[in-house]
Amino acid sequence: MIPDWLEPVARAAREITPDDLTRFVAPEDADTRRGAVLMLFGGQRDLLLTERAHNMRSHPGQVSFPGGTIDPGETPREAALREAWEETGVRPEGVEVFAELPELWLPPSNFSVTPILGWWAQEAPVGVVDPAEVHAVYRVPLEELLDPAHRISVRHPSGWLGPGFLIGPQHDVMLWGFTAGIVSRLLDFLGWTRPWDEDRVRDLPSYMLQGEVRPVAPPAASPEERP
Repeated sequence: MIPDWLEPVARAAREITPDDLTRFVAPEDADTRRGAVLMLFGGQRDLLLTERAHNMRSHPGQVSFPGGTIDPGETPREAALREAWEETGVRPEGVEVFAELPELWLPPSNFSVTPILGWWAQEAPVGVVDPAEVHAVYRVPLEELLDPAHRISVRHPSGWLGPGFLIGPQHDVMLWGFTAGIVSRLLDFLGWTRPWDEDRVRDLPSYMLQGEVRPVAPPAASPEERP
């Protein structure tokens, strides 16, 4: 059973449409690759996020939800839970899936991604499982995502401008792109967003484009390990 504070999220998931979350919707005849991500909410009112390894050819250093390709015979729910286990060590049996968001399209990679919403009913320590894929794991409090001091607009070298968040222990890690868009628009839909300065623009860091290595962040701590 999910806590009361997650009930508005569950209701929103039943009502929200793809157009509420993104301006990109796959054409009906599109032959897309299918993927799934896990939006995992923890007992500290936080979200689990991963930072991709910095030497990857695509999206180095990008912060995202755990997730990946749906294997043959898998459902989006099964894929999201499997990928979260492989990337962070989240045990699938400890997660209560309570909703799904609409399938969303990523034109650059031609992925149709289903966000799976989960409640971390039985928490356990998590961290980087495979450094070749994941650089760091973060548990980001929703309060920090809602804090206007941590909201920015992110500018890509192409000129693209989109919503962003500053996360991590020092708030020097940039959450942007597809994941930031989902978070931002879901908060908007819920009516939780607080006024923030959209003219506060940060350029996308070079390491997210060229694979430069950032210092390794500490593994995400379980509630028992927190001070």
